[in-house]
Amino acid sequence: MTLFIIAILLGLLLLVWSAERFVEGAASLADHFGMPSLLIGMVVVGFGTSAPEIAVSVLASIQGNPDLAIGNAYGSNITNISLILGLTALLSPIAVESKILRKELPVLAAVTLLAVLQLQDGYLSRADALVLLLVFALLLALSVHTAMQKKGDALEEEVEQELEVREMPLWRSMLSLSGGLVLLVMSSRMLVWGAVGIAGMLGVSSLIIGLTVVAVGTSLPELATSLVAVRKGEHDLAFGNVLGSNLFNTLIVVGAAGSIHPFHVGPELFSRDMLVMSVLTASLFVFGFGFRKAGTGRINRVEGAVLLSAYVAYTAWLVVTAFG
Repeated sequence: MTLFIIAILLGLLLLVWSAERFVEGAASLADHFGMPSLLIGMVVVGFGTSAPEIAVSVLASIQGNPDLAIGNAYGSNITNISLILGLTALLSPIAVESKILRKELPVLAAVTLLAVLQLQDGYLSRADALVLLLVFALLLALSVHTAMQKKGDALEEEVEQELEVREMPLWRSMLSLSGGLVLLVMSSRMLVWGAVGIAGMLGVSSLIIGLTVVAVGTSLPELATSLVAVRKGEHDLAFGNVLGSNLFNTLIVVGAAGSIHPFHVGPELFSRDMLVMSVLTASLFVFGFGFRKAGTGRINRVEGAVLLSAYVAYTAWLVVTAFG
């Protein structure tokens, strides 16, 4: 048991550290090659902060543990909205002004609905997984087009500020990117091994471990990014970080895992976890879309507390399910 716990803790620490190096290297390298700042914020940073989920879920799927893979993906989505946005808004209310993000939120809702429809029969086929990857490719193409057309967006300005602060030479960007990627793979192997071992010793399913310990651990980069962004007044970056990460988790993480190893899921995933994820996604329309004031959305401290309470209640539900 002790060895498994050490593997999880050390794996999580290395995973978070290597993900940060990977993001910094990728963003700096993209900037060196002239990629628009808005595109870096929407694609590169989104991919980078989701790198832990991708690495862990793909490895779990390769090793024949789909419950851990799917639990990590959807558990991270739940964690991103309820724990990360909730905690961030509780510390500092989040104003949402970016027109890009207000268009991205309905896309996330549609993608979440697609995920629900695919899993209502309790099976994710390879065809389902390929559809998710295809949708991601189409959204990526649309993002490229949007980034080339839009100028002066709030998110673009915030990303430009971050790039100026973290500017680094080309060689260092490449070293940070490659070194971060290698450590991502190593740390994910360590984390998966420890998580599977803990699940076996406690007699709980890998799905529960994926939805809790692994999901929170792989979401730490999103938490760090959102907290730092809000502290700097970069609210659109904080909100966009969560939206982008959830899109990547639903489309790339689940799509990649399912294309490698199609899998069946238990009814509890659909009736419990998918339900919670869908309700939380829908809540962002009320909290973040700005119906109360045209042009600006705002997640205040009360709403942050509601989201955080939802995370506590959901985690308690999982614990009762696992040990009740």
